[in-house]
Amino acid sequence: MRDFGVKCDRYVFMKYTLSEFTHNKSLRFLLLLYFNSCTMRKGSCCMYATGIISAHLVIVGIALFVAGVFQTMIHNKIKGEITLTEGSKVFATWKNPPPPVFMEFFFFNVTNPEAFLKGEAKPHVTEMGPYTYREYRPKHNVTFVDNGTKVAAYTPKSFVFVPEKSVGDPSVDLVTTVNIPAVAVMNKIKGAGFWVSSGFSMFMNSIGTTMFMTRTVNDLLWGFKDPLLTRLRSVKPEVEEYFGLMYNKNGSNDGEFVYHTGEHNYLDFGRIYTWKGQKLMSFWKTNQSNMINGSDGSAFHPFLSKEERLNVFTPDLCRSIHMRFEKDVEVKGIPAYRFTPPRDVLASGKNNPENEGFCLMPKNCLDDGVLDVSVCRKGAPVVVSFPHFHMGDKKYADAIDGISPVHAHHQTFLDLNPTMGVPVRAMKRAQINIHLDRISGFPLTRNLNNTIFPIIFLNESVVIDDVSAARIQKLLLIVKLVSYFPLILITLGVILLFITIILIVRYCQNKMSAKKDTMYTPVSAKSDEQDEKNGTFIGLTPVDVQKC
Repeated sequence: MRDFGVKCDRYVFMKYTLSEFTHNKSLRFLLLLYFNSCTMRKGSCCMYATGIISAHLVIVGIALFVAGVFQTMIHNKIKGEITLTEGSKVFATWKNPPPPVFMEFFFFNVTNPEAFLKGEAKPHVTEMGPYTYREYRPKHNVTFVDNGTKVAAYTPKSFVFVPEKSVGDPSVDLVTTVNIPAVAVMNKIKGAGFWVSSGFSMFMNSIGTTMFMTRTVNDLLWGFKDPLLTRLRSVKPEVEEYFGLMYNKNGSNDGEFVYHTGEHNYLDFGRIYTWKGQKLMSFWKTNQSNMINGSDGSAFHPFLSKEERLNVFTPDLCRSIHMRFEKDVEVKGIPAYRFTPPRDVLASGKNNPENEGFCLMPKNCLDDGVLDVSVCRKGAPVVVSFPHFHMGDKKYADAIDGISPVHAHHQTFLDLNPTMGVPVRAMKRAQINIHLDRISGFPLTRNLNNTIFPIIFLNESVVIDDVSAARIQKLLLIVKLVSYFPLILITLGVILLFITIILIVRYCQNKMSAKKDTMYTPVSAKSDEQDEKNGTFIGLTPVDVQKC
């Protein structure tokens, strides 16, 4: 029977046969003991390696976190991609936004026009709506100017009725409201003198024109042939005989906008450079009021902060407004900052000096919450506000029965992802009113007393589509992982440090156990008859071997 030997570290088992190894209990015990000794030696190597790796991970992770290397790298990558340039990540969606935009119209139906005109009661209105239209607004004639640093475009808007999101049929439903063409004409000629006004008043009576009219929703929105305007057109051909709140706006645009691309400065991304070829408007009294500030509301620069003042230019208001952070929200799993116009946006000049330039007639300045835009509405006495005079002077809502402002239903807001600057949800709400006051020579107005009369309010809304939301979620995850990579290294280092401590404890325990078990070394043993017969001797012979 052949000899059997085992070499382990500094010890060699020898002088025994295979049968001796099989039947000798002491031999098996000692062999197991010294195999454990071998394992302990390899464990010490693993312990040292784990400790060194953990220390390096922690040190490197802390250094990268303090230096902000990875965060700077991903931020620069995003700034380079979010530009209005060919081939950028956002250019295609900027030209043709995929999320559906809806425009809702709510009319104020007057139930007591006769009593109001007689001065017997406040006007009473009931809200009718929504009448909802899908809005399409792709950008056309997109061209780069100024050596590619800016991009020019038109944004034609078209509207398609959505019956399932509407309360009725706009071609059938009737609304009683202020006769805006008549009021506009009366305001046009009120400076011509009492006799001219009186004569024109008699002419209006002869053709049956009154202060209020009843028309279908379609007529009021998209236009109808007005009898008074038709008669005036026969005398003045330049007068438009059709009137509608959205007349000629289906398929039209607000003029050419030129935008900064943001290629050289990410803070300029989407910012308006000129509108209709002008850097400043000429409607208002001061340069500050005439400034075209910010974007058009469809694009904002990345890495927004809660302290920012976001400027938005609105052609419908003929001015720029600003928004402030309100609260954190989440839309389809995407974190967002909600920005909303503060109360001082439409505050009067006496309460907000920035707005002094918007009052063209100092003796007739309006109070908080309303803006006279007749200067950019061909002289028609149009006044804009937030719906139901939200954030306006209480007297405006108190003057009309049926008006009740509610912040959640009537506020304008933008929900923007702060990392990408992408609008994930928006509600643009505005109300169109007519300023009704006594006009000399027109008996129909004798009981009017400076009333801001609500006509309609609009809610232009958009929520990010599911495909775009999924893409943004993926991008945000990548940004988070790259930005937090140093913290991941630190975490792995700490975990390995705990493992190293566990290995040290186990190593010390095994070492103590090994010392205790090898205090007595048998030179010879007789375990049974077979051992005695074979004359087994076990020897421990030290040998020199390299450490792990």
